Amino acid sequence: MKIKTKYNMKNFKYILSLFLVITAFVSCEQDDDLPDVSALPAPTNVAAVITIAQDNSGLVTITPTGENVANFRINYGDGSGTDSGLLNPGESTQHTYAEGAYDIVIAAAAINGKTTTVAQTIVVSFQAPENLVVTIANDEGVSRQVNVTATADFAMSYDVDFGDAAGTVITTTIGEVTSFVYEEAGTYTITVTAFSGSVDTVSYTEEFVVTEITAPLAAAPTPPTRADEDKISMFSNAYTTDVNVSSWRSDWSTSTLTDIQIDGDDTKSYVDADFVGVEFYGADAVDASAMEFFHLDVWTANAETFRVKLVDLGGTATEAEIVFDGIAQGEWVSLDIPMADFIAAGMTATNSIQQLIFSGLPTGTFDFYIDNVYFHKAPSAMGDTTCAVLQDFEGTVPAFTSFGNIADTQVIANPDMSGENTSANVAQLVKTAGSEVWAGTFFDVASPIDLSTCNMISVKSWSPKSGATVRLKIENSADNTQFYETDATTSSINTWETLVFDVSAAAALTYDRVVLFYDFGVAGDDSTYYFDQIEVVSTGGGSGGTPALPFQDFEGAAPAFTAFGNIADVQVIANPDMSGLNTTANVAELVKTAGSEVWAGAFFDVATPLDVNTYNKLSVKTWSPKMGAVVRLKIENSADNTQFFEIDLSTTTINAWEELEFDISGAADFNYDRVVLFFDFGVAGDDSVYYYDEFELNN
Repeated sequence: MKIKTKYNMKNFKYILSLFLVITAFVSCEQDDDLPDVSALPAPTNVAAVITIAQDNSGLVTITPTGENVANFRINYGDGSGTDSGLLNPGESTQHTYAEGAYDIVIAAAAINGKTTTVAQTIVVSFQAPENLVVTIANDEGVSRQVNVTATADFAMSYDVDFGDAAGTVITTTIGEVTSFVYEEAGTYTITVTAFSGSVDTVSYTEEFVVTEITAPLAAAPTPPTRADEDKISMFSNAYTTDVNVSSWRSDWSTSTLTDIQIDGDDTKSYVDADFVGVEFYGADAVDASAMEFFHLDVWTANAETFRVKLVDLGGTATEAEIVFDGIAQGEWVSLDIPMADFIAAGMTATNSIQQLIFSGLPTGTFDFYIDNVYFHKAPSAMGDTTCAVLQDFEGTVPAFTSFGNIADTQVIANPDMSGENTSANVAQLVKTAGSEVWAGTFFDVASPIDLSTCNMISVKSWSPKSGATVRLKIENSADNTQFYETDATTSSINTWETLVFDVSAAAALTYDRVVLFYDFGVAGDDSTYYFDQIEVVSTGGGSGGTPALPFQDFEGAAPAFTAFGNIADVQVIANPDMSGLNTTANVAELVKTAGSEVWAGAFFDVATPLDVNTYNKLSVKTWSPKMGAVVRLKIENSADNTQFFEIDLSTTTINAWEELEFDISGAADFNYDRVVLFFDFGVAGDDSVYYYDEFELNN
């Protein structure tokens, strides 16, 4: 029997107080070589599962849980003046109660000292549970997931035996939802048992049919805005179609094709597929020789393997196939395949592609959906250009809306007409003491923001703090579920600087609202911030055709790595995957050891400081076993680790090389001679292996 304990809670409330002893415990001196963890959030989803001995003894077991937690402390709430002491995640505490109702208090502390405190009412009764009411239902959004809720008078917890082959039993606080995903759909015997402090229990059993979701419930992700010259679109509502596809199911295909719409988005459905041929011959052939990636969004409920093949018929026929084993089921998967991978797999030309072939396993019975089929390349460089001024506060003052308990945003005379900003008027935001960590302000623009040719937004900013997070959010004022947000960090104190926000990944939506959050993630302390000159700008940078500058390729003397966060030492090894974008001999290997810190990583120093005045991007080739893993790059002054710049990107491929290009245009003019990388940042180690190589500065 496989027994699980589900950590959730009933009727809890957040308490805006801190346990000073926990704060003191985690506020240890930080080693110079450790990363800055101050930006990590306070613990979330803090909860506890409560169970009681069925022997009339009143012995209660409390197991706290939460995310981003270093330790817990439990106040028993019975007036005894005792508490649990510090508990590590996964540990429990026990306390004996008399019959009655008690408010226990759970305090959780993160590694950086931020705390979250919640209270939960428990009722201790030695009377047997009565009036058990059980609800069992299939989840509407997750295939084969069953949600169970149980309530009963006098009960403190309940078990659910899900009746699967593994004998899974989950314990949950009474009244809370228990969820479980079955391996297969079918009929299962589900038994629910409610417990109090009595030796007697009450149970309920039901034969329940577990169902499978066989089609996507939401449309595929909307692709980012791209210029026409940077893409060749075959099928996507987001782009103008560039290819006249003669058939999305050739005569030699084995499947059933249906054109459908999901949330108004055109999608193609293939059922009982073996292989599917897509044809576009002759004048409709695709010249993808200038493109860098082939993109496809795919959804499947049952495919175990999915394959994508390109066929070029422009001379001597040539083709190559990319295989995705273990593709995720029941969710949209964005495949962004480097064209170099097709070349590495044997394709000798890409200037007359005329067939696209999908296949997979199980043969003849797998179903899949596709959307957003296109080739693309990195945005074309355009020079350092202002494409549009969204607001300079010199004309009619926009109507600001402030939120999060801060004062109204005002347009005032520029209090510091020096340096980068000598304009007459600026906007003033005061983050009132005690205001929310997410407090900010927004204004609307008359015309939607055009990101079709320019994909950066710059803001002149004045801050009393260095290292404060400034979050920019652009949004559809008519539908606030349509938005894009990104962060930058202040690097100067009491002086103007220009913050540049990369919005190249923003979906093609209507953005007519600009939102700014200063010192995001930190409660207000009456600090005053100013901002001005909000512009849409190009990605080109000021150095035009300056050639790229490689600074580490691991082909010579290996640098001295320093690993931190309880991971193994980083090694330079022979390239284990000499294909695609990276066929060099040597690469760096980082193993994120199981149980290592969420901020674990490694750094090395460079002999010559990075030239962030000439270059505004830093690229690195990476290989990851996970798609969507956050890779954090940090550049730092080895002599003063308070001088740094850091930025995040996410991996987009699995078990293949890709190039991540980090925008460092917002880096202050410091002496950056240390390069730090964090793989799968924010997630504890699980023994995953990552490789990286070919660091270079570029524009």
